[in-house]
Amino acid sequence: MIRPSERKLVFWSFIYFFCLLSGYFILRPLRDEMGIINGANKMQWLFTGTFITMLLIVPLFGYITKKYTISKMLVISYVFFILHILLFYFLFKSAGTSKLLAISFFIWLSVFNLFVVSLFWSFMVDVYSSESSKRVFGIIAAGGSTGALVGPIISSVMATSLSVENLLLVAAAFLVIALMAIKKIIVIKRNKPDFGHTQSFDPKNLFEHKFWLDLKKGLSSKYILKIILFIILYTSISTILYFEQAHSIENTIKKSSERLLYFSRIDLITNGMTITGQFLCTNRIIKKYGLSMALASIPFLVGLGFMVISFKLSLTFIAVLIIIHRVGNFSLLRPSREILFTVCSKEEKYRVKNFIDTVVYRGGDALTGWIFAMFLSLGFGLSVIAILAVPVALLWSFTGHRLGKEQMTKEKKLHPNTIHHEK
Repeated sequence: MIRPSERKLVFWSFIYFFCLLSGYFILRPLRDEMGIINGANKMQWLFTGTFITMLLIVPLFGYITKKYTISKMLVISYVFFILHILLFYFLFKSAGTSKLLAISFFIWLSVFNLFVVSLFWSFMVDVYSSESSKRVFGIIAAGGSTGALVGPIISSVMATSLSVENLLLVAAAFLVIALMAIKKIIVIKRNKPDFGHTQSFDPKNLFEHKFWLDLKKGLSSKYILKIILFIILYTSISTILYFEQAHSIENTIKKSSERLLYFSRIDLITNGMTITGQFLCTNRIIKKYGLSMALASIPFLVGLGFMVISFKLSLTFIAVLIIIHRVGNFSLLRPSREILFTVCSKEEKYRVKNFIDTVVYRGGDALTGWIFAMFLSLGFGLSVIAILAVPVALLWSFTGHRLGKEQMTKEKKLHPNTIHHEK
């Protein structure tokens, strides 16, 4: 339940995430189509390119976080991405779609998504305490889901009435509004620091240490290493699903316009179900069944889904499993994953977490992409690869369950007087 003193803070957090994901989901169907244009059998190269780009950006991010306050750092990051959106607008407008532009846009938007979403949740886990996060993160996440629902609607409407390039301008406008929300949150939190953490909110002190020293320190934690394992298993399953879908679409849907419509419909169904789940179920499930169950349940269901696909391979069944995976991630896994970091230090919340959400995430994508390609080259069919994914999903489920238990133990040590409801 949101307390009266938290309403403005939660409102602007909601608006921030709404605008962020609206902008992204306006462009996501276009990104997925760029991947198909480049060829499903070359998808692993796109994932590898994204990973290499992440490796180049992380040191730059470390420099920015060391040199600037959080407000300036967020402004610099968002201005950087807005300028790139405008650049792609002029390139698509003047040169049309080429393979080089398709590759560049796919990699850029993949980096954009992880980077800005990671920054958002890093900001949120510092603004809110562990106790308040469990009450409000479901509502805040619903802001993103609402934006993720609005984005595909705008995309589908504009794609049929206006040129595709105009989608880039609308996405840029949403990011500008997100910047305004960031500034509001910083002002509210600075003036009323009693909302979440007991320590004062001082943006100037968030990034005072060296990036790689903090990263090395964070990676020495067994708790952080288990989070990394959880993310790698998550990205592995996500990549397998994405590649299964790409190959199936390439074989069954030949027209670009029909593929764009397919991607938009998947996003609409997924995000419509997600926002319902976040408003009605997220907080209730975490509170009633505990963080462990929230982190373990979706991976287990996805494992069962891969078993079904292995026996009955079709684009319809793959689409259903993708929807289950995405709805479960946005409704339960993502909010629960962020709660894991509420018991961590500031350095772990920002630098280590950003490293996990970007380099580790995309590294897992790239590695899984090449493993998938290797299996195909060895003659393994999509059904066989699906059955091989089942034990990976089960290990993912077990790791999530253990992490939920450890988060509760750490929270008890930090807040011994807090009443816990973990099952």
